Parts: sequence; structure tokens; C-alpha cells
Amino acid sequence: MKAVDKLIQRQKLTKEEFIEILKQQDDPDIRELLKEEAVRLRKHYYGTKVFTRGLIEFTNHCKNDCYYCGIRRSNKNAKRFRLSQEDILACCENGYELGFRTFVLQGGEDVWYTDEKLVEIIRRIKTLYPECAVTLSVGEKSYESYKAYKEAGADRYLLRHETADEQHYGVLHPAEMSLANRKQCLYDLKKLGYQVGAGFMVGSPGQSVETLAEDLLFLQELQPQMVGIGPFIPHHDTCFAEKSAGSVEETLFLLSVIRILLPTVLLPATTALGTMDPQGREKGLLAGANVVMPNLSPIKTRKQYDLYDNKICTGEEAAECRECLDKRIESVGYQLVNERGDAVL
Repeated sequence: MKAVDKLIQRQKLTKEEFIEILKQQDDPDIRELLKEEAVRLRKHYYGTKVFTRGLIEFTNHCKNDCYYCGIRRSNKNAKRFRLSQEDILACCENGYELGFRTFVLQGGEDVWYTDEKLVEIIRRIKTLYPECAVTLSVGEKSYESYKAYKEAGADRYLLRHETADEQHYGVLHPAEMSLANRKQCLYDLKKLGYQVGAGFMVGSPGQSVETLAEDLLFLQELQPQMVGIGPFIPHHDTCFAEKSAGSVEETLFLLSVIRILLPTVLLPATTALGTMDPQGREKGLLAGANVVMPNLSPIKTRKQYDLYDNKICTGEEAAECRECLDKRIESVGYQLVNERGDAVL
């Protein structure tokens, strides 16, 4: 049986079979076959609904020095900011009025935000908006910290693994960071009952079909409820400034593969896709994605949360233009909905 047929029929492959599929991504017949199956599965489980997540980027301070990231510790040119608890709650109030029922608190690994501070913020949001989901994306923490956030009311946690290949991880991160710890965090989150999100950049420096196959194997093993992928985009203040950006087409191909591999996954059409291609998010939805994440952060700080160059942060990407986003998504046959948008079990 060919690997592509086995993926569709069984959703379980070996590394060699994933490599076989990845090497066929330029075959238009294979691309179309996988895209059609991805859309079929997406509509089977979620219909034509597109779930929105209100993204609140609340700090760009970070103790880590990931080589690809514009807010890395050693970037002296980054203009640092932190939102207060009241700022964050104002973002939630605005988002709730716009119809958002999931708030994503995303930030660098900022030690100023102690567990106590984060727990208080989570509790306040859940008290004010009990029917809304709270998603955290604040990096690697201890099991005890994750447990405290969960007990405070956090529902989901996003932690991209970035690469599941040990050597490639070392290309992207300094020696004090470890893939083993990143993976352990994801397993801790699953054990605690979070809806968990992993993911990776497409086209990052040092990536190959072999490393991508490791990523897909890891997703197959982890079985996360969410997967975030987007093209690598270089940032001018990093050592990868001169590297080429990842491919929109390869990202779309991988969105289809991931939808088939994990049929009920919550799969965003990411900001990076929209940055690389004005129609990127629509194309992502047509490849199997079912989530968009408009920005609820204060306009004055959006440009400062600068993970990569030319990141879109105003206009239709932003939450205020909900009506514009509605129309764009309707133009490709889908509908934005005002729901929490939990993963189908």
C-alpha cells in the first residue's frame, strides 16, 4: 500500500512512510488528493465552522534566547513591554463584545509574571467570563505551575515543540534548552487534562524531510488537540536574518497531512501564513484548517510583539475588523462562529 493511501485509511505511518509523502508534495495529484480528504474530514467533524481565538500578547520579555525569535533575551533592540492585569481584562472585555469566546494569553517566558500573578489573572477572566475558554501560551514551566494554572481555570495550553529532531533542536536553540524538557512539558500538560497544542515552523534553518518526518511522528504519538504550524519568517535582529523564509505551499500541504493524521484537531490558519500571503489564511482554511486567531492586544504594543519581520497586526488581521474577517471567510465557504470551539472528542 502506498504511504499516501495508508495515511488516508489508517492515520498511522512509519518515519519512512512520512518521508515518502513529504517527497511527493510537488505532485499536483497528491496535493489535491490530500487536500480533498483533509477538507472532507474537517467538514465531517466541524462542518463549515471557523473558531476564533482572541489573541492577547501580554509580555515580550523572555528569559530564553531562541535563535529564530525577535523577542529573544539577547535582542537589545526589542522594545519591551508588559500589560497590567487591568490591560488584559480590558482586552477580554473588548473581545467578548466582539464575539470571542476563547482568550489566548501569549507571552515570552517572563519571570516577572509569577505563578501567583498568572493564577490571579486566570481566575479573574474565568469569573467575569465563565463560559469562555482560557488558553495559555507562556512556555516551559514546572508540573506544579501547570497544575496551579489548571486549577485556576485554564482550559488549553499552546507549546510548540518547534522540532522533534534532537540535532535540529540544537540548531534553533542554545545549549541550555532541551527538546527532552519541551516534550516532557507537553506530556505533563496532557496528564493534567489540558487541551494541548504542539507545532513547528515550516522551512526553519536546518529543517529537512527527515526532521519533518520526526515532527509528524511526534504528533502521531502525542495526539494533541491543537497543532500550530506556519512558515518560518526571519527576523532582522537574529542570527537567521539572512535565511530564506519558509514556503506557503509547503505549509498548506502539511496542514492537509496533519488534518488527516489527526482528524479532529483544532488547526489554525496562522498569522504567519497571512503575513507571507495576503490570501494565506483563506488558503489555510481550504487546506483543512478550522481556527483563526485575530489580535486583541492593545494597538500600541502590537508592533513590539515582534517575533518575525513584517508581522501583520493591523487591518483585517486585527480583532476590531471582525466584520472584514467574516466576509473573507464567507468568501471561501466557511463561517466565523461565536463559540468556545473545543476539540471534538
